[in-house]
Amino acid sequence: MGEVRKLQKKLRQIENLEIKISLTTEERFKISRKAELRSRLAELQLQLSGPQRTPGSNGDGKKEKMKRQVEDGPGAPPSQMPPASKILKEAAQTTAKERPTAHSCRQKKTGGAEGTSGLQQHTELAKVSDRGRDASTSCSNADQTHEAHQEDAEFTALKASWEKTKFRLRLLEGHNDIITCVVAVDNLVISGSRDTTVKVWHVPTATEQKNLGGHTGGVSCLCAPPPEYCRRLAWDLSLSDKERFILSGSADCNVKIWALSIGQCVKSIYTFNTVTALCFVPEEGGYIVTGSDGGKVQTWSWSTFENCQSINAHEDTVTSVQSQGPLVFSGSAEGGVCVWENRCSERDPLRLLHQWSGRLTGCSAGSGGRLTLSPRGDTVYLGYGQAWLKVLHWRTGVMSKLTNHSSITGVTDCVHQTGGLLIGSCYDLATGESTLNLFSLPQCRYLASLTWPDAPRVLCLASWTTGSGDHRWVTGGRDLVVWEQLPSSAKQKGDVTVRRNRGLDSLLESEGGTDEEETDDDEDEEDREEKDSGFEDSEESGSSLWSRCLLQ
Repeated sequence: MGEVRKLQKKLRQIENLEIKISLTTEERFKISRKAELRSRLAELQLQLSGPQRTPGSNGDGKKEKMKRQVEDGPGAPPSQMPPASKILKEAAQTTAKERPTAHSCRQKKTGGAEGTSGLQQHTELAKVSDRGRDASTSCSNADQTHEAHQEDAEFTALKASWEKTKFRLRLLEGHNDIITCVVAVDNLVISGSRDTTVKVWHVPTATEQKNLGGHTGGVSCLCAPPPEYCRRLAWDLSLSDKERFILSGSADCNVKIWALSIGQCVKSIYTFNTVTALCFVPEEGGYIVTGSDGGKVQTWSWSTFENCQSINAHEDTVTSVQSQGPLVFSGSAEGGVCVWENRCSERDPLRLLHQWSGRLTGCSAGSGGRLTLSPRGDTVYLGYGQAWLKVLHWRTGVMSKLTNHSSITGVTDCVHQTGGLLIGSCYDLATGESTLNLFSLPQCRYLASLTWPDAPRVLCLASWTTGSGDHRWVTGGRDLVVWEQLPSSAKQKGDVTVRRNRGLDSLLESEGGTDEEETDDDEDEEDREEKDSGFEDSEESGSSLWSRCLLQ
């Protein structure tokens, strides 16, 4: 397995080199070896595959056998975490069992006054109570079984519908470099790129509507304030109350606010730090929250655009900031996650509720320096550059993982929610294949995988629905692609291949220690030679790689 892990490591480094703006002769040579390394990796994986191994799996047969024995043994902890709905049902059933019945309570009150006959009556009543509890338990189990069957039937129908779904893809051409961020507003798609521009696209016609140039560094992040906050700003600027605004963050340390209808920058905020993430908090007067390459989280008033708060929250680059009601979630390159509460005050509006380190989240090693997050209630879904999606129950710190690729050579670049769907992007380092995996929420049950010929690596995703309820998505990376769901009755053939990967059928699994493939403590002579030759540049390796490569 040592050579396999080294090849995977080299391929990760090559993929990160490819997103740099300028390459040295040595770096170009390393990239030219990608096909050779992929071929060698595929050959080794084929050799390692066997009765107790699958291509890309880690660990030996003895470990897998021991694992199965432990899981099958009496009293062993379950290897899979049941859906939240099932946990709640079991808790309610347990409570019902433990709660004394009214009949037994009355028996306790009258038992002392009945003298010697009390014991006999107590025994008879106990038998009646036991029969009542048995009947109650039987009914509860029947109800639970019925609900479980109904849930399975609904999931089966949903899965079947996604297996038959069709999408039409349209390529939006205009950017000269990697697309780093996308958002959707009405019938418009707004994209930001490392080429320093923000472009506005009209979806129905798939045409470029406006080119917003003004940043002097790569655009790293975008967000769209809600319409009511746009109206406030439009009123102050004497613009139409239907005006929509977009916020963009850049490596030039600026957050710019653009009016879409006129295609102009109406406000620029200088942050003194490379802006690597941002979001809008629609509470009270509204706040802009930014993250920087130094790990700093800052807040800015939507009314005055003045800085309200600066916190050195993370140890490395803030790669994702998302809001959910009054809560703000920030994730960083070293794998840490912070949960903040908006106190709706003019000064220091954010109060830290919880902070989880990369060691707890399991995203601190081998992540490629980029963590994306998507909050939902008390859970946060994390994408961190490996073959799994992590799920953090942020109130308790309990971690779970969801398989997003059947091979450990899979890389998860982004995670996104739309309606009752969880979407995880996956890119296979060994084959170059790119897919979108769909899971149903809240149970996180795998539905289907979507791909198309020569699909590029997906680094960002936005979604919306039409008036008829059909899905519209836009994905960004090397290409900017709009996905349009076709009616089920349409005779037109879809551009997307829908398939199921049975390796992804498992539900959430509780974390049980550090993943073996996420650590690489063994360093042989070849590794040291490669470091000496610059293959692992210490300045651009690890957690700082994303911001250095993507935003320079």
